[in-house]
Amino acid sequence: MAYIKDQAKRHISYLCEEIENRCVGSKGNLAASDYFKKQLESSEWQIESQKFEAFDWESELAIIETDKIRLKAFSSPYSNPCDFETEFEIVSTINELEKTDAGNKILIVKGQLAQEQLMPKNFVFYNPDNHKKIISLFEKSRAGALIFIVSESGFCEGGEYPFPIIEDGDFEIPSVFISEEDGKKLLSNLSGKIKLISRTEKLASKGYNIIGRKGVKDGKKIAVTAHIDSKKGSPGAIDNGTGVTTLILLSELLKNYNGNYQVELVALNGEDYYSVPGQMTYIEKLRKNFSDIALNINIDGAGLNKGKTSYALMELPEKQSEKARNVFNHYPGLTEGKPWVQGDHSIFLQFGTPAIAVSSEWLLDNLQLQRITHTENDNLSIVDIDKIVELANALSRFIYKL
Repeated sequence: MAYIKDQAKRHISYLCEEIENRCVGSKGNLAASDYFKKQLESSEWQIESQKFEAFDWESELAIIETDKIRLKAFSSPYSNPCDFETEFEIVSTINELEKTDAGNKILIVKGQLAQEQLMPKNFVFYNPDNHKKIISLFEKSRAGALIFIVSESGFCEGGEYPFPIIEDGDFEIPSVFISEEDGKKLLSNLSGKIKLISRTEKLASKGYNIIGRKGVKDGKKIAVTAHIDSKKGSPGAIDNGTGVTTLILLSELLKNYNGNYQVELVALNGEDYYSVPGQMTYIEKLRKNFSDIALNINIDGAGLNKGKTSYALMELPEKQSEKARNVFNHYPGLTEGKPWVQGDHSIFLQFGTPAIAVSSEWLLDNLQLQRITHTENDNLSIVDIDKIVELANALSRFIYKL
């Protein structure tokens, strides 16, 4: 027990402290993928590396100026740069936006249009019609740039505030965002023109999914997944260093596995990236053979030092559900929770594969209010190593039972 706990500390410290950034396309992301690969190789797993093209993105600064005020802003992730001074218009509703022809002016966007993060325009898994409509109207408006005044009562799946309304490398209009408080300052100090500077850069790069396999070569598969990337600016401890660490521990606990299933340990790369490139690559390579996967176990957000580890059984056959409960009931830190969809297990469910989704009970209960994920607060100080070890042991035992 002490050995595996020490190993867990070593793995997550490397992923979340020695590596400063695991955002897709970054040097840290490539280092994390290489580290995961080497750990699985040391336990004699067969490795597949799935390469894809991506880009890293950097933001130097974002400034809004009028003749009365100068405000620091945030460049929207993956946004194009801009540096110009021009007239402005203000929009707050879809009806107003429908009537807007900005003609290269700066659009100040607030109210209804700055309440929630919009899905990327080419996102295939979940993209509400009203999001598509708003994006289309922004593009038709001929705006030169967008300034979002983000509502403090708005909703974003991450814990950051202010949060970007647009996070999309396929959206061409440059944009920045500011808090509601700074928005009030801006609106009360407007004059004829606004100067907006947003210095950003896209850096061509690549990324990898890393898959380790063990067991019967042609048998049905159990795919255990965790995303290895993190949001830029966040250590990504529970989102999702703990998930990747659990996979590494499983590679040791299942080192001698020789059961009737083929076990795959999959570090998917892109869950926190606008175009989910790793997930799309994984789907494309597996599209004709998804029926080979008997079960997905996805880990995302586990190991928080508040509450218990939550597992949700989603579309499992009754016998599998019974086995899961029989095993997990032996571990006092685990509890059965309600199904949730904000994770990579949704990919498997869409293709008809049952899934067990693992996270932290407190995080799921406080998703709209928490200020942890996607922020600098998601660091090792909030991680309970014992919970990671307990989870790895529970999943190992369950897989052996199957």
